[in-house]
Parts: sequence; C-alpha cells; structure tokens
Amino acid sequence: MYNTILFDLDGTLTDSGRGITNSVAYALTKFGIKFESKDELKCFIGPPLIKMFMQKFGVSENDAKDLVRLYREYYSTKGIYENDLYDGIGELLFSLSKAEKNLILATSKPEHFAVKILEHFDIAKYFSHICGATMDEKRTEKDDVIEYAISSAKISALSDVVMVGDREYDILGAKKFGIDSIGVLYGYGSREELEKAGATYVAEKVKDILTFI
Repeated sequence: MYNTILFDLDGTLTDSGRGITNSVAYALTKFGIKFESKDELKCFIGPPLIKMFMQKFGVSENDAKDLVRLYREYYSTKGIYENDLYDGIGELLFSLSKAEKNLILATSKPEHFAVKILEHFDIAKYFSHICGATMDEKRTEKDDVIEYAISSAKISALSDVVMVGDREYDILGAKKFGIDSIGVLYGYGSREELEKAGATYVAEKVKDILTFI
C-alpha cells in the first residue's frame, strides 16, 4: 500500500527514555530547578525541548535555550548512548528494505544526533534520508521536519507515504500534509492520544507495522 515510510526515532525505533530523562535532569539540576522524580520528565521524550521546558517549568524562551544547551552537555557524551533498539526493529527495517520500500527518518531530534544513533545501532544503512531538527532551533516542530523530509526526498505522491510514530506530534504533523499515519503503542504515547490525534492505524507491536504497510 505504501512505498515511502517516514519513521520517528525516539519511542518508535529506539527506547531513548533513560538518556533523555537523565539529560533533562542534569540540565535542571545545573540550572537550579527542582523536580520530583525522573518519571515526571518522560514528557520530554518526543516534543521539541524548548517548548517542553517552557510548558513544564514555566521558564522564559531564553532560559529554555540555556536549559537545552545544558541538556546537550550531558546528552552528547552520555545520554545519546543510554538508549536501546526496540525488539524487532532491525528485522522490520530489513524486511521493508528488502521489499524495496523507501525509508526516511523524520525526527525532532537534532539531525547530528540522529545520524550518530542510527549508525550506533547499525541501521543507518536502511534509510535513504535522515531528516531531523537543526541545532539552531530553526527547524524543531515535527511538521517542519516532515516538510523537510518530503522536500529532501523529492516526494510528489503523498498518498504513497505513511508516517510511523508514537506521539500525537507525529500524527498531527502527517495530517498537515494529508499523509496517513501509524501510531505505535509500545512507545511513549497512549492509544487515547494517538486516536484523538487521528492516527490512520494503531500498532500494538512492532510486527503490526509491517502488516499495515
């Protein structure tokens, strides 16, 4: 049904929660902001960081930018590797690649980090394009990343495209361009969140993604 598959990264290909929450905790501690536990920081997995720092802790945009800088101090050397590939993802990407599907990464994570993660797990070889956010924060929203991916890959037939992700941002970003979507439940979003956002399909397990495609 679909020839081009856009994949989110955090919560979809990799379980990156530990590295992200540790990085947020490091930034908050350095900045002098108190928090109850790392569990409450899971909301940072997926969305743009500046937006989440502002929403969660009520800081100004300038302070949020400073927090992101501190976040990256930890993430760039430690947090990036506090990460695991979800079971079955390697087999899924191999199967899709063998079926000659065009796989593209579309993540709100800075592209530089995304490339390092895919190479670390030896799955970069399956993707024709790795599209992410910019370090200067000019491209951070998921719909901006999807637009960038569509443009980079010179995709014209959007009816042949499907977006796979675990949060509402993935689903809403796809909807903006009339692209179908597969929301996954093994990540960090709930069924209610994904269905409310308008996911075309909801996959409980990694193997379900292949069925829908």
